[in-house]
Amino acid sequence: MDTEKKVAAHYTHGALEKTILDTLQAAGKDIEKLTATDLSAVDEFHLGWRDATIAFAKDLRLATGARVLDIGSGIGGPARYFAEARGCQVTGIDLTPEFVQVANALTHRCGLADKVEFREANATGLMFDDGAFDTATMIHVGMNIPDKAAVFAEVRRVLKPGGKFGVYDIMRAGDGEVPYPMPWAGSRDTSFLETPAAYQRLLAYAGFEIESETDRTGFVKKLAQKRRAQAETSGGPALDLIILGPDMKQRRTNVMGALQGGLIAPTQIIARAI
Repeated sequence: MDTEKKVAAHYTHGALEKTILDTLQAAGKDIEKLTATDLSAVDEFHLGWRDATIAFAKDLRLATGARVLDIGSGIGGPARYFAEARGCQVTGIDLTPEFVQVANALTHRCGLADKVEFREANATGLMFDDGAFDTATMIHVGMNIPDKAAVFAEVRRVLKPGGKFGVYDIMRAGDGEVPYPMPWAGSRDTSFLETPAAYQRLLAYAGFEIESETDRTGFVKKLAQKRRAQAETSGGPALDLIILGPDMKQRRTNVMGALQGGLIAPTQIIARAI
């Protein structure tokens, strides 16, 4: 099985849409009329969660009407936020067929189908025309991509000159063995961590100028502490455990341990197409 198929299999649930809707309904949500905010507890699994998405959009200066490509869009949380809160026109792509199906279904329930669409695609070979987008985003995706150079080259091709590319990934920060399983990979076979310096080098080679690099470790630690306190108060299971399964607890323990130990750092890089 090649890497792309292994990655898609890692994220495939089998009954994801029903599980999400049942979970939301149990939480008192009207599943026939959802909002992007209603879904934020179940569709923003990157470190920093919805707060990181909000900060990311602000730093990218996403504007009304901007054409945005979201690479590795998952079930669509950030893409829906970009459309609902920032007024963007968003196309999301993902390797996992179930994610694409669920993302489109949830977007329809949010009344955002005219602003957001999702397609099954590999980021190393995009089907879009040159200069088709104003902005591209990639949130906690690069860890699953061995050939980042090919992805960055394709992103540069489909961005107009001056367009922004925002990357928010977990990156290698220190020496030592990273514990598995992690949220993005069950083993190192499908985990391709790189340092921020490597990202910057590959982005520059693809035709980007780096505008900023931000280490979000402190931001994430503070939010994680807040989420733990809220979970203890509510007494209920975390929604990511319900959606992603019982081994997510170990994955979450491992990623936070690696973060605390300085092995990894959630890092945001914003680059401009030149």
